[in-house]
Amino acid sequence: MFAKSLESFGDRTALIAEDGQSLAYSELAARADGLFTEATFAPRQLLALECENSVDSVLAYLGALRNDFPVLLVDGQLDAALRERLYSHFSVSCVRRAGEWKTLGHATPVVHPDVAILLSTSGSTGSPKLVKLTAGSLDANARSIAQYLELDEHERPITTLPMHYSYGLSVLNSHLSVGATIVLTGQPVTARKFWDMFREHEATSLAGVPTIYTMLKQLRFERMNLPSLRTMTQAGGRLAPETIRWYAELAASREQRFFVMYGQTEATARMSYVPAHRALEKSGSIGISIPGGCFDLVGEDGRPVDTAGETGELRYRGPNVMMGYAACAADLADADGQGGVLLTGDLARRDDDGYYHIVGRLKRFIKVFGNRVGLDEVEAQLREDGYDVAVTGRDDLMVVAWLGEGNDTGALGSHISAKYRLHLSAIRVYAVDKFPLSTSGKVQYAELLKTLCP
Repeated sequence: MFAKSLESFGDRTALIAEDGQSLAYSELAARADGLFTEATFAPRQLLALECENSVDSVLAYLGALRNDFPVLLVDGQLDAALRERLYSHFSVSCVRRAGEWKTLGHATPVVHPDVAILLSTSGSTGSPKLVKLTAGSLDANARSIAQYLELDEHERPITTLPMHYSYGLSVLNSHLSVGATIVLTGQPVTARKFWDMFREHEATSLAGVPTIYTMLKQLRFERMNLPSLRTMTQAGGRLAPETIRWYAELAASREQRFFVMYGQTEATARMSYVPAHRALEKSGSIGISIPGGCFDLVGEDGRPVDTAGETGELRYRGPNVMMGYAACAADLADADGQGGVLLTGDLARRDDDGYYHIVGRLKRFIKVFGNRVGLDEVEAQLREDGYDVAVTGRDDLMVVAWLGEGNDTGALGSHISAKYRLHLSAIRVYAVDKFPLSTSGKVQYAELLKTLCP
């Protein structure tokens, strides 16, 4: 497991932080272990880590893996009430917050011995539904990513994504597995300091969700002088095919590589990629399965869909698949219920070359600025706040219908923006006099979205 073999890279530089400090791999391992020898924990005690892209967060994460403590990774900026509710729901007894261990007082639940990391299915809402990942799944995905991206110890990725997010975490894991040097920052790509760090430390790669690449294009990315940049990777939602082509052409003109990828938290991070040399030809595709994994399609009757061009639910098999979900503390003790198989909830088709294309979704979630948001959870939480709403949407747009003419939609939009830390541009709130209902009385979300945002 990569976290337990950090010492093998000796004096190679592992991290370079914003304040200029750097840590060698040997020091990284020693300090990670030190966070756990300085505190007293019961064996397999459930911990939480309020994550930032900081040295302390990386140390605590690696220390938990190295010392076999199950740890829930939480957005350090998550609404405080949502955080506390999450800790109470899963009986988290201790949390790493702002560089210190804080005792919460909850009784420690029984956690299955294979559980290493817990990630929320919707980090921005503090979803009380966690994905259970093993050390083996983290390691398998890290090494698979390193293989298809051809990573080695000479890489210097700069962090553009939070480490509590599976994509951001996979960047950390895959590069640590090969002894690379990570330029660690929490600065956004819009900040001058980010690019100053990029140039000063000669970063070789950056990773981004669709909104990051859209934003970079608006910032005239093609005019930036970045001689050390060799690789760009994109995942976290659908990037427009024309934007993919723009980046693929730019990368080719600079002898760089641009990879489009697809993944889910339930598969640790990534399940597929489009080889850089086919990015132009296959723009709009999620590509082929990663090394060690495989895809197929399943029809409504559960039978395989073998004909090219036909649609079915995308199914994935691989060692990076989760053990299953935990909806409550008791579920943490359950053994693997997946057997390495994941029904993704995405509808897809396979072309004649064996490349897969997502055409729709079965589940009620969207991705907003690369973060998966559970619409049912948002709706339930807003109703708890006293709003009679129905929540729908599509990627990068949450649509909220609020029952009652004359409601202050602007105020509710601001409330949602603050609660989930979403930019107002990604939220639309409408006052309605009724919700479209089926004959069984259920809200027809597709009809609602079509009516409000045709």
